[in-house]
Amino acid sequence: MFKVMILAAGKGERMRPLTDTCPKPLLRAGGKMLIEYHLEKLAHAGFTNVVINHAYLGNMIETALQDGKHYGIHIHYSPESLVLETAGGIANALPLLTNSDKNQPFAVINADIFCDMDFSILQPLMQQMQSNLGKTLAHLILVDNPPHHPEGDFFLHGDTGELVESARPNCQKLTFSGIGIYHPALFADVPPNQAVKLAPLLRQAISAEKATGSHSPGVWLDIGTPERLQQLDIRLNRSGRHL
Repeated sequence: MFKVMILAAGKGERMRPLTDTCPKPLLRAGGKMLIEYHLEKLAHAGFTNVVINHAYLGNMIETALQDGKHYGIHIHYSPESLVLETAGGIANALPLLTNSDKNQPFAVINADIFCDMDFSILQPLMQQMQSNLGKTLAHLILVDNPPHHPEGDFFLHGDTGELVESARPNCQKLTFSGIGIYHPALFADVPPNQAVKLAPLLRQAISAEKATGSHSPGVWLDIGTPERLQQLDIRLNRSGRHL
């Protein structure tokens, strides 16, 4: 069974003062903690094992979520004494994500986003990556460029689904949603217990033609500031929509 990691180790500097006493994944909108929306959607999509890394106020995350039974899943925690950045945190959690299967991909989701994507679409993508035997190291879910990030992140080829380094015919530059599927080999050269960013590894995979992507056209929000958290809270309360 494929596993999912939720990245929850960040300090949330841009969310201060809200994060002075509360880790960002536990901030609330629409009557729920941000991370709860992910956990409930993952359970609904059939995932049963979730890994959550934490560093800043991590004990509060474990106290709030416990073993995940309340959400119909089992949570494993990957604590970090030093914030390891995204790639470092994922590499640190690999033993929990792969069960020693060096060919078993896994999904990773940022804790501080909100989306209405059906996470069940991740299962066939992971199956496809596993069957490719390492030919694909990363598959990124991309979204339309939001107002605060109009330049986008990666070029997606509309015909092949490949991520490419520069603009080509039938390519569109879109924003990385913070949801991705990765092969363990992507992190093979990440040194243990060191802070390593994910973006350089992704760009290496794109350069080697080992990265693909897909466009998700639905609701997606990066909850990076107190103002955006408040906007999400208002939106959810007005619509009565609790995804």
